[in-house]
Amino acid sequence: MPTSLTQLQQWLLEPEGQRLEFKEAKQNYHFETLVKYCVALANEGGGTMVLGVTDKRPRRVVGTQAFEEPGRTEAGLHQRLGHRIPVEEMRLPEGRVLVVHVPSRLPGTAWNVDGSYFKRAGDDLAPLADHELRAIFAEGGPDFSAQPCPGATLADLEPESIALFRERWAKKSGDARRYELSDLQTLRDAELLVEGDQVSYAALILFGTRAGLTRWLAQAELVFEYRSSEAAGPAADREEYRAGFFAWQDALWKKINLRNDRQSYQDDFFRMDLPTFDEVPVREALLNAVAHRDYRLGGSIFVRQFAKRLEVVSPGGLPPGITPENIIDQQYPRNRRLAEALGRCGLIERSGQGLNLMMESAVRQGKPLPSFAGTAAHEVRLTLEGGVRNPAFVRFMERLGEETLRSFSTLDYLALERLHQEKELAPSLKERLPGLVAAGAVESIGRGKNTRYILSEALYATLGARGTHTRQRGLDRETNKALLIKHLSKQEGQGAPLAELRQVLPSLPESAVRDLLREMRTEGQLALVGERRWARWHLAQRGSSKD
Repeated sequence: MPTSLTQLQQWLLEPEGQRLEFKEAKQNYHFETLVKYCVALANEGGGTMVLGVTDKRPRRVVGTQAFEEPGRTEAGLHQRLGHRIPVEEMRLPEGRVLVVHVPSRLPGTAWNVDGSYFKRAGDDLAPLADHELRAIFAEGGPDFSAQPCPGATLADLEPESIALFRERWAKKSGDARRYELSDLQTLRDAELLVEGDQVSYAALILFGTRAGLTRWLAQAELVFEYRSSEAAGPAADREEYRAGFFAWQDALWKKINLRNDRQSYQDDFFRMDLPTFDEVPVREALLNAVAHRDYRLGGSIFVRQFAKRLEVVSPGGLPPGITPENIIDQQYPRNRRLAEALGRCGLIERSGQGLNLMMESAVRQGKPLPSFAGTAAHEVRLTLEGGVRNPAFVRFMERLGEETLRSFSTLDYLALERLHQEKELAPSLKERLPGLVAAGAVESIGRGKNTRYILSEALYATLGARGTHTRQRGLDRETNKALLIKHLSKQEGQGAPLAELRQVLPSLPESAVRDLLREMRTEGQLALVGERRWARWHLAQRGSSKD
């Protein structure tokens, strides 16, 4: 609601504290400073920032010329922070006042700008200390999926879904006695009934009937859309799955697979093909969405299938402390009871494995890695690209052999992906390179600090790009020597300094050029005349050898 004059006058009388921040800002105010104050206020539980008012009592309105278009400022804050922060303009006889309404952060989350978390410290800003961040991230509260759903009963659960869960659990555990358990005992043993056999939210999410979910947890649904193009408008196919996960998991994969084109490629005399959407990563993406979404929010999970792309959008951002960059290594089960039940029946082996499997599958099939582009504080957006970028890379992976590939970790696959794309490797990926050399997937060039790594020559032969391998590996030693001799032969007895010879072989570090020159002098091809900055390299017949 708009701020009333009475409310503003009341604020002017109150001390500046956790909920209020006053700034004169007569002429202007830096937008980045405003962004940081919004972060600090949100981290302190939300509050109000007033521009155009003196910050010391007795306060008075002095007016501000900052942010002449509040709508643009509000849009800029949303773009910068991903949250809606209303910016209100008040025109008073004493001058113009801007009121910035900052909402509170959600429990277990902290606002940041460019990775920096702020709080207020007197009249200034300060970073949140490590112990303060840990305390915030520990606020996640009780596991929602483990809480009882008031009013829900066993009649709200589908017996066929419970039976399927029981069958999978018995097979996974190797305990045939589980086949004989009743539905009630199965739910008890899986800890899906709580506080005196009350139905938990996890039980509803997994086994709920349509009527039960509609009544107690309607947002636990999944909406599927197929779109034949990127054009706006109604989807070519749309279906809502409002029932427990076990009731629709297979049906949804079958629907996706109906339009799952196969991409063919030639391997010598044999033509092989790959599905656009592989079953394993698709099922893992769906499992991640169901297991890790925030069920306190009212939105549904959306799965949008295009010809060569699959999007899975789930409510609630990434859990506290989890980013697209560290998501492989960090673990934060948002719905622990739900994840434990899925683990019992073998659908989730361990936390975080789902994304690992998606990434490994993408590399093996020559497809782009799964992307979290578009993920925000209110939703996680996972995109699986189905187009095969380079079929020859798929052939190379297959020729490494299934036994070798089974020994690879996710980091091994990611290192191969980065080398294939000719991109810089993170330290954690560089550590995997010696093992990849031993497996025959990668070659090393040089020694010590100058060691470089490229994909093996066998790969580039498979890719039909031996020239690329030569370019990446660089010229061989004898060719480099021949280039140095050719250059010196044109110097008419003047010789050439080391700096000039480095220009002849720009891809080599200085130490490698020095090694070549010393080797050629030992072989009697070159001689060094002069010392230090006056030293010149000559063809051997034109000078004497000196150190």
